[in-house]
Amino acid sequence: MFRKPMALLLLVAASLLTSIPALTASPRPGAQTSYFDNTGRDDVLSGGQKTVVIDTPKGKFKVWTKRVGNNPTIKVLLLHGGPGATHEYFEAFDSYFPGAGIEYYYYDQLGSGFSDKPTDPSLWDIPRFVDEVEQVRQALHLDKDNFFVLGHSWGGVLAIEYALKYPQHLKGVIISNMMDSIPAYNAYANKVLMPAMDQRKLAEVKKLEAEKKTSDPRYMELLMPMHYEQHVLRMPAAQWPEPVERSFAHLNEQVYVMMQGPSELGASGKLLHWDRSKDLKNITVPTLVIGAKYDTMDPAYMEAMAKKLPNGRFLLCPKGAHMAMYDDQATYFTGLIGFLEDVDAGKPMK
Repeated sequence: MFRKPMALLLLVAASLLTSIPALTASPRPGAQTSYFDNTGRDDVLSGGQKTVVIDTPKGKFKVWTKRVGNNPTIKVLLLHGGPGATHEYFEAFDSYFPGAGIEYYYYDQLGSGFSDKPTDPSLWDIPRFVDEVEQVRQALHLDKDNFFVLGHSWGGVLAIEYALKYPQHLKGVIISNMMDSIPAYNAYANKVLMPAMDQRKLAEVKKLEAEKKTSDPRYMELLMPMHYEQHVLRMPAAQWPEPVERSFAHLNEQVYVMMQGPSELGASGKLLHWDRSKDLKNITVPTLVIGAKYDTMDPAYMEAMAKKLPNGRFLLCPKGAHMAMYDDQATYFTGLIGFLEDVDAGKPMK
């Protein structure tokens, strides 16, 4: 659900991060000592990294995870987007979660980042990815008393599917910048996003797609200012934070195109007909839906999703787009941390 042009991946502005106002989080009493206490952990020598061996229909493979911190009642597994991106763009969480005492796990899905990269196309489907998440959960010893799953973009699809199949293992869910229906997502792109674009340039984009020339530099040259900088990350491309650039540079194109399709203006791959809009009511654990005003995903639709959830809450990032954890950080992390702390305290979602 998002991709970055290879021709522009060297544009880095790490200094931008220093200009974003930091949130202040009051640590729990004694939190600093306990947060960094690795007593009894089996990942101390590797600094929290753990390779998980997963079983698949095509054999065993290794996936990469990394733990940060300790919190016996709040442990968050981060599911990255793409599909086929990496954990790296979640690195902004390092600026906020430790200060709030939240334990969290970076994780590269099979085919991504530091994990194995098999090329058998049969591995790229939703049920197998969901089974992979469950195997990772078991390996990391997460359970219903502490386990939160946060899925962003494609990771939100995965979070919804996991919550529907394995609700007994969850304490809470965060669906970040993802709708519960790809047909609805495509309709929003067609009816709202594309009509607002320069129609002459959009016609050129469509022509390149029809000719299967999405790797042509001109394709992203057109889309960057009128789509990416407006609806993916609302900063000039030359100022995109380095973790975002790095994650997109490592995107697995095979996984991305097979699942999402080659177009940047909607989905067309294996996800084309994915729709859980009628099943969301069956997710009963506390769930936060995060949307953003300028997102590629319809914010009003995502607000309605939260109302369908028995224990749902909606967070709108009024300055943000699809990568709201960067272009509306204060709203994103204040709301996210507040949700985690409220669930942990047993507070109602509505």
